[in-house]
Amino acid sequence: MQFGPLDYIVLVIYLVAVAFFGLKASGKQSSTKDYFLGGDGIPWWAVLFSVVATETSTLTFISIPAVAYGGNLTFLQITIGYLIGRIIVAMYFLPKYFEGEMYTAYQFLGKRFGKSMRIATSSTFMITRLLADGVRLFATAIPLAIILRLGGAFLNWSDLELYLLSISVIALITLFYTFFGGIKAVVWMDVVQLGVYILGAGIALLVLLYQLPEGWKTVSEFAASENKTQIIRLGFDLPFKEFIAQPYTLLTAVIGGAVFSLASHGTDQLLVQRLLASGTLKSAQKALIGSGIVVIFQFALFLVIGLMLYAFYNAQPPADLGLATNDEIFAKFIIEQLPNGVSGLIVAALFAAAMSSLSSSLNSLASASTFDLIKPLSKRILDQAQELKISRIVTLIWGGILTGSAILFAILQLNAGERPTVVELGLGIASYTYGGLLGAFGLGMLFSKPDTKDALLGFFVGLISLLFIVRGPIQNILPGDGLTIAWPLYTLFGSIIVVGVGYLSSKIRSNQE
Repeated sequence: MQFGPLDYIVLVIYLVAVAFFGLKASGKQSSTKDYFLGGDGIPWWAVLFSVVATETSTLTFISIPAVAYGGNLTFLQITIGYLIGRIIVAMYFLPKYFEGEMYTAYQFLGKRFGKSMRIATSSTFMITRLLADGVRLFATAIPLAIILRLGGAFLNWSDLELYLLSISVIALITLFYTFFGGIKAVVWMDVVQLGVYILGAGIALLVLLYQLPEGWKTVSEFAASENKTQIIRLGFDLPFKEFIAQPYTLLTAVIGGAVFSLASHGTDQLLVQRLLASGTLKSAQKALIGSGIVVIFQFALFLVIGLMLYAFYNAQPPADLGLATNDEIFAKFIIEQLPNGVSGLIVAALFAAAMSSLSSSLNSLASASTFDLIKPLSKRILDQAQELKISRIVTLIWGGILTGSAILFAILQLNAGERPTVVELGLGIASYTYGGLLGAFGLGMLFSKPDTKDALLGFFVGLISLLFIVRGPIQNILPGDGLTIAWPLYTLFGSIIVVGVGYLSSKIRSNQE
């Protein structure tokens, strides 16, 4: 069974509908408050689903099943940390944001440490989003490349050309409704798109269950023989150096997941903007904590699909299935095994996941650029109409930049040797810079004495220090083996360094005065 005409029709209808309904849901935009905060506020339950849709995206759909296919269920330990981190953000971070009208998370740092710190942290956020969302957008090209390759209509096209086509289609449609509709269009389309890709995953699970010879019994037998149902792994039997390099041991996963969530949901404009758009502190807290519960169930769903795929394909490695990586396993099943029409719906769900994340990135990058860089650095006083015009132009620019980033990752991944799953690549990139951002917020909230110089010193020392403990090109040229830590700990180590250096700097400077 291959991707047929009916599937293409379903996919095209979905993409056209997204552009139309995204624009309809936005209403009239007359100011930057409408464009970036949704005017008088968006219902908390819609914000909840928007947060979930934004943070999981195509990486969840494609790569989380790949994690279980190649490993087990220990990734779920991280989601416990995610919930703990959100609760802390809801109790301690959100009240700070709702003390006054804020358009970006970095306005708090501007009030606490001055304009230079606000610009530094906002710029770091932009770089993080540029890299992490380039990976996310690239991930969506994986299933479409397989579809077109198997369909036979693009036999003379290379994988890279097929990836470029996929990236361009998603980017153009998403940019259309985000450019005109702002945060309202983004949030309401997130709600729709989350529903579409959860429905798609549910259908795939039921089809898998039906096609396995003895249903769930077959999955249980395969999983038990390989210890793939393991959820908790303590890892205390490992040497320390190996222990901190393993991402899925209990302490590393829960602590790392909690700190990662503190940074992502407490300091990343991508998600903070949604919470600010809910209108009130209580609504934002309900949306944030509720999203943590939903995410646990969502990750569990996709990990179970990975176990079922492992049983369906008789535990074959990707190479034996004609695939480059584990990331392509679920896409292969969607294209080859699902009935005509259903494959189109689930590929539409993949596009939905990608567009929800991309639209969120575009809107948050535009708000950070407008309010953290353009307005503070501009010598002119802008009225509402001018601000809105600039915001839309910046949205358009970021659309082009993010598309270019995705194309770059496609080139790098296709030419690489051993490749990580894209979910780990994306989360690793985000974790790296989150350490500096969380440390800056922690320094400002926990201590009163550190000033702008202390904060900037701690922030950049934290970012630079991670270059030497994160597996990558810098560590490769250092003498000796170096210290490698698991990606969930990047944020923890980075934030501790920022707070420690910033606090020590303030103590030394106060003693010298």
